[in-house]
Amino acid sequence: MTRASLDKQPHEVASMFDDVAERYDLTNDVLSLGQDRRWRKEVAKAVDARPAQKILDLAAGTGTSSLPFARTGAYVVPCDFSQGMLQVGKQRQPWLPYTAGDATRLPFKDDTFDAVTISFGLRNVQDTDAGLREMLRVTRPGGRIVICEFSHPTWAPFRTVYTEYLMRALPPVARAVSSSPDAYVYLAESIRAWPDQPALAERLGKAGWSRVAWRNLSGGIVALHRGFKAG
Repeated sequence: MTRASLDKQPHEVASMFDDVAERYDLTNDVLSLGQDRRWRKEVAKAVDARPAQKILDLAAGTGTSSLPFARTGAYVVPCDFSQGMLQVGKQRQPWLPYTAGDATRLPFKDDTFDAVTISFGLRNVQDTDAGLREMLRVTRPGGRIVICEFSHPTWAPFRTVYTEYLMRALPPVARAVSSSPDAYVYLAESIRAWPDQPALAERLGKAGWSRVAWRNLSGGIVALHRGFKAG
């Protein structure tokens, strides 16, 4: 599967991530020119995990994104629908409670988590709106959501350059460093097809999240969206 259609099939996307699991973190570091580390730090600040809080890290992959939350003393659950990713993560951080789960049908009770976060994974959820509603369901009243996702650069000339990089430079770089370069063609296409910052904020509001706001990182290449569950 290399086309980024809006009717993404979960088993196909999961299989794609299974194929890239072993070198996924390295490839992301190379393709983002090291920016992904800074983005993760900003996510950790936005989530603001505290000791004894329960944090759900969706699309956690190998668990790299979960480590900053664990270091605060929070109880973090890395959840992903790619068994391959979870297996690699379990080998690297066996103490984390890795959980297999689909974002549109989460295996958790209502009002469980103080915060739910998803980084670079919402694009791959088959039904974005259903996923946002599920995240609301498992968040306790007063809890928060933090979404870190590729978005639309705000400066038009840079947006053109960035789109060219995605579609032309990214696949050859991925071929050099990734075990499954076709996966990165899909990812590039899915980034280009994704809603912009105000459109995603609107979808969060329609899913039931309140006080929705966003902040651009790296000129809008990435955006952090945050919202709260009323209660």
